[in-house]
Amino acid sequence: MTNAIHRRGPTHRLPGLVLTDHEFDVPLDHARPDAGSLTVFAREAVAPKREDDDLPWLVFFQGGPGYGSPRPVGWGGWIGRALEEYRLLLLDQRGTGRSSPISHLTLAGLPDAAAQAEHLTHYRADAIVSDAELIRAALCGDEPWAILGQSYGGFCALRYLSAHPEGLSRVLITGGLPSLSRPAEDVYHATYPRIIARNERYYDRYPSDIEHVRRIVGHLQQHDVRLPNGDRLSPRRLQQLGLAFGMSDGFETVHYLLEEAFVPGADGEVLSDNFLHAVDDALPYETHLIFSILHEAAYCQGEASRWAAQRVLAEFPGIELPAECLPEGPVPFTGEMIYPWMFEEYRALRPLAEAAQILAEKDDWAPLYDLDVLAANPVPCAAVVFEDDMYVERRFSMETADQVASLRVWHTNEYDHNALRADGKRVLGRLLDLVDGYA
Repeated sequence: MTNAIHRRGPTHRLPGLVLTDHEFDVPLDHARPDAGSLTVFAREAVAPKREDDDLPWLVFFQGGPGYGSPRPVGWGGWIGRALEEYRLLLLDQRGTGRSSPISHLTLAGLPDAAAQAEHLTHYRADAIVSDAELIRAALCGDEPWAILGQSYGGFCALRYLSAHPEGLSRVLITGGLPSLSRPAEDVYHATYPRIIARNERYYDRYPSDIEHVRRIVGHLQQHDVRLPNGDRLSPRRLQQLGLAFGMSDGFETVHYLLEEAFVPGADGEVLSDNFLHAVDDALPYETHLIFSILHEAAYCQGEASRWAAQRVLAEFPGIELPAECLPEGPVPFTGEMIYPWMFEEYRALRPLAEAAQILAEKDDWAPLYDLDVLAANPVPCAAVVFEDDMYVERRFSMETADQVASLRVWHTNEYDHNALRADGKRVLGRLLDLVDGYA
């Protein structure tokens, strides 16, 4: 295994936090270390009173895929709980944050769509974990470290357990136990009913939004409404606001956004600037390209996704809107689904439409999980599984829990998918108690 080139950056001091930047040069393709490199950024956090202590490391794997690690502004929540006993490493997974970020701008330098697609194959959980192993060797030699995976970070954690269990002392997972073998179709067969149920709960909470959303969609069908970036706001793009519904504050986020939709204009009602800016900001698909273009690939092992969310949508006909007329009843919102039309409508995705199609048809994705290794896993693990998780199907998580040795599960209906953000001190504390045998 090649070594990572490590550069220690500046240290900054916040109340309750000492933060130090780190950069690591790692291979783009770990199977071919001479085929180029990229830089992975990570931010070390430690409590001021423990800055000089010899503390074990806890590495955080963010959800997504395609999102950078949190940017800490204080010592509260789960970070504060972690710093009671750990030196924390907030890892920007490759292609995100400050880790050689991927966007339509950075990919434009590649010669064609085939080269773009091939380049993007190196941004899944297997490569992320290989990066982490090189970083571990650079920071702590042969000593194993603990990891905390949130959502997609849990996918990375199971990959880590499969490929490099010797590098791990503990594994903690929140809302991120994926199926070890189910294809993407199974994921969407499970998640579409979840989003339908969330729609029902949303409109039960805000019944006046039924007609309000119908008015907005009717307006969008009759007018060419442009977002601040120049893209047309189509009804199906508006439906994607349902992405937030899996969070504990998601209904309120969408409701408060929608209630500012209309203002009086010179020729009648128009959609307000505040509303249009808020819609643009709420949809992450252009600013988090890996989330858009590799979302379905995160589930693939030896098979193509072939736009699984779009194909399965045909089995739920009430979700897709008619082109020119309103449906009867409430307008449904969609969830964490990626559709091929997005690479036509989203300006920053349009240049990558051909690469996205190549990746959707790719049928030789490498396996991510080793079921035999996981069945014999010796590393102490704890995971919280949410009963009504909109993004990671609870039934599949419990199937996986039965296949991973040394894993203790906290199965709860107290929280939604964002429990680590909403009540992080308690959630992380409970997982640490589980993995240590106190709970």
